[in-house]
Amino acid sequence: MTTTAPATPRKTTAPASGKSTESTDHAPALVVGVLAETAPGERRVAVDPSAVERLTKAGRVVLVQSGAGSAATFEDAAYAGAGASIQTRKQVIAKSTVIPVLRYPDAELSKALRSGQLLVGLLDPLNNLEGIADLAHRSVTTVALELLPRTLSRAQSMDALSSQSSAAGYRAGIVAADAYARYLPMMITASGTATPATAIVIGTGVAGLQAIATLKRLGAVVTGYDVRVASRGEVESLGAKFLTSSVAEGAGAGGYARAMTADEQKAQQSELATALVDFDIIITTAKVPGRKPPELVSADTVKSLRAGSVCVDLGSSDKGGNVAGSVPGATIVSENGVTIIGAGDLASDLPASSSQMYARNILAVLAAIAPADEIVIDPDDEVQKNIVVSFDGTITNAAVRAASKLEPLPSTPVAAKA
Repeated sequence: MTTTAPATPRKTTAPASGKSTESTDHAPALVVGVLAETAPGERRVAVDPSAVERLTKAGRVVLVQSGAGSAATFEDAAYAGAGASIQTRKQVIAKSTVIPVLRYPDAELSKALRSGQLLVGLLDPLNNLEGIADLAHRSVTTVALELLPRTLSRAQSMDALSSQSSAAGYRAGIVAADAYARYLPMMITASGTATPATAIVIGTGVAGLQAIATLKRLGAVVTGYDVRVASRGEVESLGAKFLTSSVAEGAGAGGYARAMTADEQKAQQSELATALVDFDIIITTAKVPGRKPPELVSADTVKSLRAGSVCVDLGSSDKGGNVAGSVPGATIVSENGVTIIGAGDLASDLPASSSQMYARNILAVLAAIAPADEIVIDPDDEVQKNIVVSFDGTITNAAVRAASKLEPLPSTPVAAKA
């Protein structure tokens, strides 16, 4: 018996209308639909009015759900003034070719998507395997921005993780200052002198560096901690101290810290726990896309912290957090008086700026995959083969295929005899 392995989807185009059309001299304009986010507490919007203006000037048609940007302070009049058409949610979904979102769509939107449409956003595909499989089966093209190869210079303008981490890191410093019951800077008054707060930021990626910069501006004495020794220069350039582990350097691929062995992790956490008791404010930033975040501040460490200390956990999620006891979206106080803030979605607390930065990421992605009036998917392109999760009825991303227990796609059709 001879069987043929499924072929890798080839470079394809989709009509701008999202429906099959007869050949014409000019393709219809690409239709971009902007919807209100439905996740609880989400205040951002995927495309802001300034991005709409750029899209319409480039000949795109933009449809905006009435009220889509209100929580981010963008009113319908601003969108209309930028050239968008304000319509109902149902109309936007039905007429759009491209639908940018912040998060994986709710059940209603997911069910309404159809063949030829493109969904782009932070889709968290490794935690939404069944939904992605269903969308692929219905020939919806999906683009997951968290799968972007972040070390490629030409991909930087598409890096939504970095843009949203920047906002979250800045906001983390503000949130920590608000929760801390004392002054952050040294204060010399007629009543005496107040010593400055000491703060440590664990993880000095984009979010961590922004948190460090914000806390420094507010007058705290700040330390940046990272297992990547190469981070020292960036931390010290902000005027902060640098602390690292004696464990082997933790630099890994893709701009993230590498996974440590069990013995390394135990030694690293023991060192860190000893250091943390000297700080008033702790901000943790370790997120691992698609997986449980590492616990950096254990329950025993929380018990050893001073009453009044504040922990802001940017890694907090339904899978766990960096700080023992953190609850996503909630503030709790431990028995010994330590405030623990679960702040995994803190970028949403800065909705206007976060949305503006995210919209620029969306514009960069559209420029790459829809340079004219058609969606063009090139599976051989280094960026697209990572961020495009499904198209042409097939799950194409290698990591998502592996997580879905699907065989890797061959580069060319092959035949095998059984």
